[in-house]
Amino acid sequence: MRLAIAAVIVGAIVALGAVWYVRGPGPLAFTGGKSIALADYKDGDPTGAPAGMSQASLLERGKYLTEAADCVVCHTAPGGKGYAGGFAFKLPFGTMYSTNITPDLETGIGKYTDQEFLDAMHRGIRRDGARLYPAMPYTSYTYITDADALAIKAYLFSLAPVHAVPPANTLLFPFNQRWAMTFWSLVFNPDTRFRPDPSQSLKWNRGAYLAEALAHCGECHTPRNIGFALDNREKFAGAPVAGWRAFNISSDKATGLGGWTDEDIALYLSAGHVPGHGTASGPMGEAVDHSFSKMARTDIEAIATFLRSVPPITSHDFSVKSAPAPASHKDGVTANLRGKRIFEGACVSCHGWTGESEISPLATLTGSAAVNDLTATNVAQIVIGGTKRLTPDSALSMPSFGHAYSDDEIASVANYVTARFGAKASVLTTRDVADLRAQVSN
Repeated sequence: MRLAIAAVIVGAIVALGAVWYVRGPGPLAFTGGKSIALADYKDGDPTGAPAGMSQASLLERGKYLTEAADCVVCHTAPGGKGYAGGFAFKLPFGTMYSTNITPDLETGIGKYTDQEFLDAMHRGIRRDGARLYPAMPYTSYTYITDADALAIKAYLFSLAPVHAVPPANTLLFPFNQRWAMTFWSLVFNPDTRFRPDPSQSLKWNRGAYLAEALAHCGECHTPRNIGFALDNREKFAGAPVAGWRAFNISSDKATGLGGWTDEDIALYLSAGHVPGHGTASGPMGEAVDHSFSKMARTDIEAIATFLRSVPPITSHDFSVKSAPAPASHKDGVTANLRGKRIFEGACVSCHGWTGESEISPLATLTGSAAVNDLTATNVAQIVIGGTKRLTPDSALSMPSFGHAYSDDEIASVANYVTARFGAKASVLTTRDVADLRAQVSN
C-alpha cells in the first residue's frame, strides 16, 4: 500500500513537473523583476488609451484600443464586411473560420453582456459556454484590463450590425473537440490582467502592455511549444505564421532588432518600411496598415523601448545582410538561369538588377529581411500574392503573380532573388511553394 501511494505521489510530481516545463515562463519573466498590482504602480497608468486621449469619449478610446488589438484583420474575410467574420485559418488539421463580432443579435455578439465579453477576451469562453480556440489570442488578451476590454466592447457595439454566419470549421478529430480546450487553457492561459514592473519606467511598462496584451506580438513572433502555446524561452525569436515568416524581433544584433535604431523600429511600425531593412508584407503589412500606423507616436516609441529589452536570440537560418548586387545582369549570380529569366521578364523593371528600386523605396530588395531568409518563405509569398498594402504608394504595390507562374517557376525566381540580393541562396522546392499556397487565406 505504501509503495502504491508513493508511486502515485511520484507520478503526480512528475506530471506536474512536465506541465510546468511545457508551460514555460511567462512573457515578462525575462526581466527577473517584481510585478505588482496595477493599482500599486505609482508612476502612472501604462494601460488604456494614450495620455493624449485623456479627454476622449468612451467610443473614441474603444476605437483606438480596438485598432491597437488589430481585431479587424482576423475578423474580416477577404472582400467581406468589416468585423463580420469568415476569415479562414488554414491549419495542418483543418480550417477554422473567425466569428462575427458585429453587434448583430443573431449571428454576432449583440447579446453578450459585459461579463460574457470579458470571459471571451480573457478566458476564451463563448456566451454559450463553449471554448474558443487560441486562434483568438485570448492568452495574450487576458492581460488587457477589464476597463480596456469593455471600451473595446463599447466600440464594437457602436458598429452597424451585420447578419453573417461564417462557414463551419473543418477540423479533424481530435482537434474538433472544443471541450478539450478546457484543459489546454488550464495549462496555458494565466487568466490574469497586466501587472507592471515597478523597476521599469512608465514608458517601458506602456510598451510591455501594448506589445504583450493589445498588439499580441508574441502570437506571431514567438515559436510554439509542443502544446501549440507560446514558448517564451525563445521569446520573439521568429516563427512561421499563416504561411509567412514572422521575423526575429528580439534584441539580437545580427538577426533581430539589435542593429536597428529606435527611429528604424518606429518607422517600420508606423509606415511599414525602413531603408536597409525592408518593407512589411503579408500579416505584418496588415498589422502596420490596420493597427500600428494608427497608434500615437508615443505608443510606437514605448513599444520600441520594450522590444529593446527583450534578450537576444540568434536565428540560425537567417544570413548576414549583403550589399547591393552588381548593376549588370551579366555580373553576380548566373547559375539559376530559369529564375533569372523570370526575374528579367517580370521583376527587374521595378526592382532593378542591383535591388535598389528606382520606382519606389517599397520595392527595394537590398538589405531586406525577406531576401536574407534562407527559407525564402516571404519572397515566395510576395510573388504568389503580391503585397496588398494600404499606403500612399498603394498604386505601386506589387501585384500577384500566383496565377501567372507555376510552383516550380516561383521556386526558381525566389531562389534567384535570395542568391542575387541576399547573402546566400535559398533552396526552395516546388513542393515548398505548393505548401505555402495552401496555407494562405485568399
